[in-house]
Amino acid sequence: MNQELLKEITKEQIKENVTSFKVGDGVRVHTKVREGDKERIQVFAGIVIARKGSGIHETFTVRRISYGEGVERVFPLNSPNIEKIEVERESVPMKARLYYLRDRVGKEATKVKEKRLQQA
Repeated sequence: MNQELLKEITKEQIKENVTSFKVGDGVRVHTKVREGDKERIQVFAGIVIARKGSGIHETFTVRRISYGEGVERVFPLNSPNIEKIEVERESVPMKARLYYLRDRVGKEATKVKEKRLQQA
């Protein structure tokens, strides 16, 4: 299929007002959850360990430790089910993917070098 035609079709489905974040940042993802005929907002907070794809196919993976177990979720960036993304803390990652955090346990699993503010 022609790439330009594909971009033109998916252009209206791409969100413009997405919060800018990068791998290593601590984020809170607010997602819409439907239970029966009710809809509510559920928050998934953790560290972004990967961003993949481009355009309409762009996804990001968020990892957190829940009751001693590592939990990862992959979110499509342009999904209509994502209400908003809040950046809790910024970091300075040394790699493009932080898959090495999967091998870590406890407090060290949430440690990524944080960005320091410049003091005048």
